[in-house]
Amino acid sequence: MEINFTRKSLSALTMMDGEPLLQSAELVKMKDRQSCKIRQFGDALAAAGFVTVAEQAKALGVCRSTAWTIIKGNHKNFGLSATTINHIVLAPQLPSVVRAKIVEYVEEKAAGSYGHTKEQRSRFVTRLSNKLLSWRRKPKSAVAIAA
Repeated sequence: MEINFTRKSLSALTMMDGEPLLQSAELVKMKDRQSCKIRQFGDALAAAGFVTVAEQAKALGVCRSTAWTIIKGNHKNFGLSATTINHIVLAPQLPSVVRAKIVEYVEEKAAGSYGHTKEQRSRFVTRLSNKLLSWRRKPKSAVAIAA
């Protein structure tokens, strides 16, 4: 489905995936919250003693450029992919405080807190690893213990 926005307004009166599109100001706020949440991964890494980008990349189990993108919140509009999240949560050096932040992010993204459509959220959850889904089902206090 193609959606055309006018220069005058980014609000659309059309539907996508059976859901009304969000007004542009509301969507911008949601995307800002998403970027802020992702940047918290870097803050948690620094608090755990992983200060340099190289150390943070190793802890996250990703290359330095991917770590930089995550830490700076310069990701695409859709946020972190399920594939990237799966890769990160399986990293052996990932601190439990970072894992807890990732689980929070996953729960919020799956709940639609960042403006994704029902179909996008469903695809996202389907692609998450079973191990991450089992952490999502545990109480928050158990997430840190599971790490």
